[in-house]
Amino acid sequence: MNTNSKFPKIGLPIIILLVILIIIIAKSAVTIPSGHAGVLYKTFGEGVVTDQPPMGEGFHIVAPWNKVFVYEVRQLELFETMRVLSSNGLEIKLDATAWYQPVFNDLGKLHQQKGEDYLSRVIKPAIRSATRSVVGRYTPEQLYSSKRDVIQEEIFEETKAILDNQYIQLNEVLVRDVTLPTTIKEAIERKLKQEQESLEYEFRLVKAQKEAEKIRIEAQGKADANRILSASLTDKILQDKGIEATMKLAESNNSKVVVIGSGKDGLPIILGNN
Repeated sequence: MNTNSKFPKIGLPIIILLVILIIIIAKSAVTIPSGHAGVLYKTFGEGVVTDQPPMGEGFHIVAPWNKVFVYEVRQLELFETMRVLSSNGLEIKLDATAWYQPVFNDLGKLHQQKGEDYLSRVIKPAIRSATRSVVGRYTPEQLYSSKRDVIQEEIFEETKAILDNQYIQLNEVLVRDVTLPTTIKEAIERKLKQEQESLEYEFRLVKAQKEAEKIRIEAQGKADANRILSASLTDKILQDKGIEATMKLAESNNSKVVVIGSGKDGLPIILGNN
């Protein structure tokens, strides 16, 4: 009876210690998943650790009174739909995508100065400000047609300049769509169509002018050749050519020649049949 009565008195503290130990281990064990990193906060120390690299992936043991804040450090994606004004004050709807990620070695500073909600606090205001600034320099026609790539690059550069000192790495900004008011869009499309038709007409006109010039040059060449030939033909040359042609005709095996007199300029008239 004495032995059995002592056992609960000895076993209870052991059980309590085991429970406390399990709780401490559970509080001390931190597992950081793939693509993430941990920022250590020391409760009885200097607070957020910023002078050391963040904790990498895997299993870690920390003091139970400290805390680890886990951040995703892979490339992340932000979809934004913004309404901004063009250079002439018209409202433009612009859909953009931003690819970003925290700077790994500055993760402690990001947590300390910006917090876990850095997307809403820093990135969204930066890209909206840059977009308003860039779009405000262009007309709706430029936004709709030829300047899409230029605008995209300028938004990226201006947003990046803001985020470079915010411990955030901006990888790319993509302008997915630019939506204009319906009336403005239709007017631009009509204008572009008219410009295209005008270019086609000018092309046909230039082509016709070139064809006409070609025909004129060819005709002039023929006229010049005939003029030179006419100037070079004398009566003597024509008579010699006529005699030469008559002789060849007379020598033909398939011809019967009958001389019935003389033709103009003293040339014989030759009639023949096969």
